[in-house]
Amino acid sequence: MPAKKPLTIDDLWNFERVGGLALSPDGAQAVCSVSRFSMEDNKGSTSLWLLSTFGGTPRRLTACGEKDGQAAWSPTGDRIAFVAKREQQGAKDDTPQLYVIAPDGGEASRVSNFAPGIEAFKWFPDGKRIAFIAWVWPELRGTKAQAKRYKEFKDRKETGYVTSEAQYRFWDHSLPMGRVAHLHVLDVASGRVTDLFEGTALELPRAEPDANTFDIAPDGRHIAFVHDPRPRKQLDHTKALSELSLPSGKVRGKVQGKVQTLAHDPAWDFEGPRYSPDGSSLAFVASHQGKKHTMPGHLATLQRGGGWQLQGGAWDRSVSAPLRWAASGDAIYFCAEDRARNHLYRWTLASRSASVALQGGWLHGFDVAADVVVSVADAMDHPARVYAQRHAHAPLRLEHFNDERLARCQLGPHEEITFKGAQGDEVQMWVVYPPGFKRSGKGRKPRGNAPKKHPLLQVIHGGPHAASGDTFHYRWNNHLLAAQGYVVACVNYHGSSGFGNAFLDSITHRWGQLELQDIEAATDRLLKEPWADKTRVFASGGSYGGYMVAWMNGHLLPGRYQAYVCHAGCFDWTAMFADDAYTWHAKEVGAWYWNDRAKVDAQSPHAFAKAMRTPTLVMHGALDYRVPDAQGLAYYNTLKAKDVDARLVWFPDENHWILKPRNSKLWYGEFFDWLKRHDASAAKRDRARLSSR
Repeated sequence: MPAKKPLTIDDLWNFERVGGLALSPDGAQAVCSVSRFSMEDNKGSTSLWLLSTFGGTPRRLTACGEKDGQAAWSPTGDRIAFVAKREQQGAKDDTPQLYVIAPDGGEASRVSNFAPGIEAFKWFPDGKRIAFIAWVWPELRGTKAQAKRYKEFKDRKETGYVTSEAQYRFWDHSLPMGRVAHLHVLDVASGRVTDLFEGTALELPRAEPDANTFDIAPDGRHIAFVHDPRPRKQLDHTKALSELSLPSGKVRGKVQGKVQTLAHDPAWDFEGPRYSPDGSSLAFVASHQGKKHTMPGHLATLQRGGGWQLQGGAWDRSVSAPLRWAASGDAIYFCAEDRARNHLYRWTLASRSASVALQGGWLHGFDVAADVVVSVADAMDHPARVYAQRHAHAPLRLEHFNDERLARCQLGPHEEITFKGAQGDEVQMWVVYPPGFKRSGKGRKPRGNAPKKHPLLQVIHGGPHAASGDTFHYRWNNHLLAAQGYVVACVNYHGSSGFGNAFLDSITHRWGQLELQDIEAATDRLLKEPWADKTRVFASGGSYGGYMVAWMNGHLLPGRYQAYVCHAGCFDWTAMFADDAYTWHAKEVGAWYWNDRAKVDAQSPHAFAKAMRTPTLVMHGALDYRVPDAQGLAYYNTLKAKDVDARLVWFPDENHWILKPRNSKLWYGEFFDWLKRHDASAAKRDRARLSSR
């Protein structure tokens, strides 16, 4: 095998990325999506792969589509349904449609032809029907009317977006104008589609509703779903939990049965309903938003005909959907963060206690069937891998998609460090070292016996209520950054998730204060190391991390950090009212800007622009609706107006993230070049190399 080399951006995009995961009903096989990318073509494709949970060689199941995803087994295990846009029998899909394929191979068949397209779905227990989500015009009746309106809308000459809604866009797209998300039923054999919400005011949440927003009871006669019950829809509204009854078990024409509210309290938000195997109970996630907007999600259950109750109200970790019941019905599986890792937990109902079922790294997905649990998880030092576990047996690796590629890359060591941060609290951080790093100074020594010196790079996570996790991050890959020679520090500052609710909530109404103290304490801690070069210190961050580097620029003396990198950073909290989550701001900073401008400005980097002196690279995407690109442009323009060294990288076709291979390569290239330009030692070495030629 050739000698290992440090990780490059091309290596990063050469890894195959494992996505959605689903188990067959008997637990013997799993299907997952695998995405591959081409730097030359500047795009990716996603196919489905079949894995035996007993081990063996994975088999590619689909190859014709470009983005085959959301695979789900039929209840009998004889078919796998998935969402795709394909060309079949001379007809090319204009919107995503449902396809089915036999697990033993063959050609996939299109089973839907619904003009507005399919968003997410679940099989009915009879295997004859599929419930799915689609954005439709609520005032219309029938699929023909929807198809006609869709064609008219697609063919319109006007480009203006017109709305009176409070919530009209999300993340990187405008919500379909005049349309709402309804639940539908597809008869697989005939292709007939029925809108379950037709003629009602019901709709699913507007923030990308997925298969976790509803569930189908084992008897096929009830569907539980969450929805915003208020006439005016907003992103931060609490959701109610309701159930649609279908007495006959069949759906023909208009809605049959009735809708019953199972849980509705304006102080509580409900998510992720999941029926027990016998249908007598419903599990879901409940968050007490009336107490505070930062309250965690708790596991809750509801017995049919009774009231709901919290299962783990005292458990200080936040439960995330999806939920999965054990086949015995005595336990529920879910993921939750704990100290910068994301584990799979098994909640035992009788004892009301949680135990770790599968250890992170970072679990990105899982499924449960029969006596088998499958998971897809990565860690700081490897891309996502798929495992299966039976009872008390050790997890079994099911694939080796990236092993050869990873074996060619030399990754530096990494470690977890704790230190005293703001308020004397214990704060955790990851430190990732360059390949070949020698802490003791042994190995390569530039002169005499002096240890090799390394620059320090702070990588500040976004959120703020997120974490720098034990994960192989593609957009901010710590090993790729460390391969440039930097020691990379990732601080889980006050406000980070996974360290208890008090720690998460500690920054509310005083953004920037405790976080800055934590980051500065980490920098002080690391600069005491013998490897640290105190003249080569840099900081970078995205989203709230971008907010933090802008905040640092206005609060720290020039020279503390030689340069900053701000990606998609928040700069002005008043102007941030243009984003898709504008109703959330007052909860976090403590006031609407028209009521207490001084309080808002006290937490806004733009108000401290006078003190900004440190060179900054600003990067932003025009399709970013979470942090609109005007934030980055205003920050860049401010620095230029002040004659501070600054550079702008603006992407007209990217959102909050940089997702295209070529754009990612440009992003990393600009990142590295900027730091190198402001690294006096690196510039000196380059001049020496040039003069020696």
